[in-house]
Amino acid sequence: MKGQLWSGSTRGVHTPLYLPIHAKFTLRVLLVVIAVLLLGILVTVWNIYQLRTMQETHLSGFHSSVEGIGTSGEEAKPILWLHAKRIESGYLDHILRVFERIGYRRGGPDSDWDVLWAHDYPFTELAMEIGKMKPHQKLNHFPGTGFITQKVHLATSSIDFVPKAFKLPQQSEEFKAWASKNPDKLWVQKSNAHRGIKVKPISELDLSAANSFIQEFIDKPFLIDGRKFDIGVYIVVTSVDPLRIYIVDDETLVRFCSKDYHPIDYNVVDKYVIGDDYTPMWQMPSFEKLYNEQHYSFRESLNSYIRSQGLDSSQIYPQVYSAIRSVFLNKYPQLLKSLNKFKHKNTFFELMRFDFVLDEKLKLFLMEVNMSPNLSSNHFLPNKYMYEHVIYNILSVVGIARNVKDKIKDSSQDAQAMQVSEKRILVRSDICGSPKCATCISSECELCFRCLVPDQITMLEEAYLEHTHRQSTRRVYPEPMTQEEARTYHRSRDSDLTPRNRILREWFRAKCIEDVYWCT
Repeated sequence: MKGQLWSGSTRGVHTPLYLPIHAKFTLRVLLVVIAVLLLGILVTVWNIYQLRTMQETHLSGFHSSVEGIGTSGEEAKPILWLHAKRIESGYLDHILRVFERIGYRRGGPDSDWDVLWAHDYPFTELAMEIGKMKPHQKLNHFPGTGFITQKVHLATSSIDFVPKAFKLPQQSEEFKAWASKNPDKLWVQKSNAHRGIKVKPISELDLSAANSFIQEFIDKPFLIDGRKFDIGVYIVVTSVDPLRIYIVDDETLVRFCSKDYHPIDYNVVDKYVIGDDYTPMWQMPSFEKLYNEQHYSFRESLNSYIRSQGLDSSQIYPQVYSAIRSVFLNKYPQLLKSLNKFKHKNTFFELMRFDFVLDEKLKLFLMEVNMSPNLSSNHFLPNKYMYEHVIYNILSVVGIARNVKDKIKDSSQDAQAMQVSEKRILVRSDICGSPKCATCISSECELCFRCLVPDQITMLEEAYLEHTHRQSTRRVYPEPMTQEEARTYHRSRDSDLTPRNRILREWFRAKCIEDVYWCT
């Protein structure tokens, strides 16, 4: 019938009927529209895929260029070479943990290392490796620091805050003359080994013993709960030429003798000598609340106790700062002479611990200076947090614990400039912009850009970075000052300084006048 799509035949075979012309046209249009829509969807999907790929490629290249690193993962990390005996015993674990947390991996002498941490004085055993050091590499010792850390050298140097001492056997006659004029003084005989310290009558002292010395005994120490104690202060030397020293200002190590001081018996050395088995602060009754319950630091717990006795604890730390400066200024010629043997002079730094005792009037005495001080909490576990705090702070001020995530040697110019540039170190714009400083004849112009030589710019940039990365360390040298002291300070007082030390002091003074942040 007309209008049917299919019609049957007598043999049961169906044959199609033809569509009208307008129906055929409509069907074709519909098919074309569907095809166009499908093609559009495919093109859209393809464009989205391409755009996403381009974005990922761009971001990957951006991050790579920012970090300045061609590699990733372990290979991109800076390398620590730890050189010490019996590392497996764990006495350097806190050092390793801090380095790991700041992004370092372990390497050896044959690696492309960034930091060499040597427990012992390395300048003999590792002389060849140190002689080949590259400018970006760091070593945790300065040449010549034995003049400070060796007990004989320190005690017999006539330094303020160090008890009177005589080197044996060279000064035995001087000692006899001094002792006869001061018969009430008590004396101890010491050696670099720090063994066998004991108060003895003069008749029992061995005045012929080589590499030893006799030192005045501080017989009226300040006592807490009847115990004598010492105060360990951590410092880091970041530069010798010019001299820059920082102190970990918010913490100290406080150690007590294991026995009560009174009644004094000089045959019982545990009453007045602080040994390895000292009594820690948290075992002393007076610190049960301050340290154990209220969780104050060693330093603040000690200060609070002293104030509770009606005394002024603020007089202690100015003495600490003065004592540290006195030691380094006394030994500076030897340090500078030792440093000048090396090509790269800004590759060294040194952590030390200065050990002090107080007398009953809170007068401070320096007993010794320790190279590679103990940083193991194996014996006293609660010291762990203080040790790691000290390590992190000194690595920060030195520039080893950095926020820029690339190896020191791969640090780009842009990465360095965003931390410090010439514009950041310049001072005295009023003077430097005046006709007086059109030339560099006047000493007032020595810190102007046109008058600074490249080596001086590098020196000031290093000082800038140390100050901004110092964490809780504070500058000991060059001396901190108030803004008023900076304004009235006369440069003639620096006439005995080396040129580099004088310029650095003057720069800190100028920065302090501009911003109190730079005064301490």
